Amino acid sequence: MRRSRGLAAALALSLAGSGAAVGLGLVAPAAAITPPVAFTADPLPTWQPNGVVWALAEAGGTVFAGGTFSTVRPPAGGGGAEQPAVNFAALDAATGAPTSCSLSFTIGSGTATVRALNLSPDKKTLYAGGYFGAVNGTPVSSIAAIDVATCTVKQSFRPAFAATVRAIAVTDDTVYAGGDFLTVAGQPRQRFAAVDAADGALRPFRADADDPGRAVEVTPDGRNVLLGGDFFTVNGTNTHALAVVDAASGALTKAYPGFIETNSVVKDIATDATGFYTANEGTGGGVFDGRIALNLSDFGQRWRDTCLGATQAVLPYRSVLYSASHAHDCSSVGEYPDGQRHHLLAQPTSAVGKLGWAPDTNDGIGEGIGPRVMAVGSKAGTDYLWVGGEFTTVNGAAQQSLTRFSSTGDTGAPTTPVASAAAFRPGEVQVRWRTSLDLDDSALTYRIYRNGAATPIGTVTADSLFFKRPQASWTDTTAQAGQSYTYRVTATDAAGNVSAPSGTVSVTVPVTADAYPSQVRADGAQLYWRYDESSLPYVADSSDGNQAGVHQNAPALRQSPGAVGGASTAIGFNGTNAHVYGDRRQSIGSTYSIETWFRTATTQGGKLIGFGNQQINGSSQYDKHVYMTDDGRLVYGVYTGATRTITTTASYNDDKWHHVVATQGPGGMTLYVTARRRAR
Repeated sequence: MRRSRGLAAALALSLAGSGAAVGLGLVAPAAAITPPVAFTADPLPTWQPNGVVWALAEAGGTVFAGGTFSTVRPPAGGGGAEQPAVNFAALDAATGAPTSCSLSFTIGSGTATVRALNLSPDKKTLYAGGYFGAVNGTPVSSIAAIDVATCTVKQSFRPAFAATVRAIAVTDDTVYAGGDFLTVAGQPRQRFAAVDAADGALRPFRADADDPGRAVEVTPDGRNVLLGGDFFTVNGTNTHALAVVDAASGALTKAYPGFIETNSVVKDIATDATGFYTANEGTGGGVFDGRIALNLSDFGQRWRDTCLGATQAVLPYRSVLYSASHAHDCSSVGEYPDGQRHHLLAQPTSAVGKLGWAPDTNDGIGEGIGPRVMAVGSKAGTDYLWVGGEFTTVNGAAQQSLTRFSSTGDTGAPTTPVASAAAFRPGEVQVRWRTSLDLDDSALTYRIYRNGAATPIGTVTADSLFFKRPQASWTDTTAQAGQSYTYRVTATDAAGNVSAPSGTVSVTVPVTADAYPSQVRADGAQLYWRYDESSLPYVADSSDGNQAGVHQNAPALRQSPGAVGGASTAIGFNGTNAHVYGDRRQSIGSTYSIETWFRTATTQGGKLIGFGNQQINGSSQYDKHVYMTDDGRLVYGVYTGATRTITTTASYNDDKWHHVVATQGPGGMTLYVTARRRAR
């Protein structure tokens, strides 16, 4: 029997029900390029509103925040007292504290809110849109112009929008607006309109949509306007959620029939010199929740990121697209499976692969969306990425609705490596560790220290992301047979922040080769979990593939005796939710072997080993897996468009160790138990 191209592991199973015993999660490698990221993941102290932030804009080192709130208060541990801030706040980009600019956006009945903020190209005028009837007592109608220098309302700008304004774009002479309105100044304008930037006079621009507008952006050449929202038609033409129109007339330049799913909308649009980007939100099944990049040359698609978890905002900055969402499933683009929500992501503007920047918020109050808007503010040569929304924590610490990240001052150290060491033959020690996590550095440098020395004996550079924490390893070829050694590992990021050292791991180098692991490695196993760890959660891979695993729900470690004797031990599962999953996607072709040792006396069956589409939760899709029936028989199943299984006639729930190998190749499926073919 050939023990190659598969798994080799020693398991001590205590199965009950149909809970998974061992599973490999489907998580793919992604580009991990540290240099393009412009901001740290360390949040800075920032004053915080008591409600939701819907809009951000920046001028001259001041960041303006609009939303639905009534006060702002200092960050946790900061000085100062809570201040009134009625749906609007102006804050210093460098300190995060309020400036002297104070404006109140109010309405006679209902709840006033500011939903859009944008600056004139010269940054002298701030335009605000939303649902409000007055600014500091000056009557307006859901849109207002603010003189930035004096923080006063420009009374000459008085267009009358009959309903909520949700988006604003500004050129030298024109303000474009999108929202819920059907008329402007008593004239028909359905969801999109343009007015004079100085006096608010209505422009002839007509881009009438049948449902609300949520995003407006002018192309860099000023010739076209990009529209996003809930709509299905613009000027009577089928174009769902996205359209390009002429900046002067509003006539359609580019329609997108069938381009975005009917149960999805465009929440935000942003441009850079080469293209534009959409943030998309869907409701129900079969939605599109991700991001699209389109070219300015032909308005055609460059790429589409189909992660699930509604995207609220996109911000291209220095060739990186930052996004605000609650992305919970990126398996469709080969990244992490459905599970935990991740609210802040970065990727190149040229591709979908995520970069090593992943600070996080929670869902927060209101709709439970998390972050909703992003903007960059600069002061004294430092850039700050501001994020607003309805969250109440940032990186696990209390902070409501506003946070910011700097382009300098990375202070966060990588997490502590979890190390392991093994020696299978004389003169060689394999030091292995699960790569660390650093939220703004994916490329980390690891240093290996032997016997407590102050100088490292080895150095390794490896990449990791929050959803891809592969094993790294280093082989000590100077270890002497019969001698015992200890090892520790540290991780260092690009800024020089150093993690705490790993726990000390010990190993004794054998004087003769350990036959079983040596043979498994010689056979070419791509993944070899021996289950001899002494601490959670890292599962070391003894093959050359460096495909680590993770213990989930604390299985029992170092169970003895193991399956094959010697120093290696086994692992015990509770039969309900304890399992081990692989830390990255497994790409296995049509010819393979997967194998494991097991021992159980269960009468309720359960899964032994296989592949699924989840890491932490129960999978909804399975392939290449072996499980036990209630009466102890083994079933090997594959899915190739249809399910096929083979089953042993004998039972193996006799509380004895058994070795099971499931193979597939040109000759079909075969199941071996203890070196004998038992099913085909």
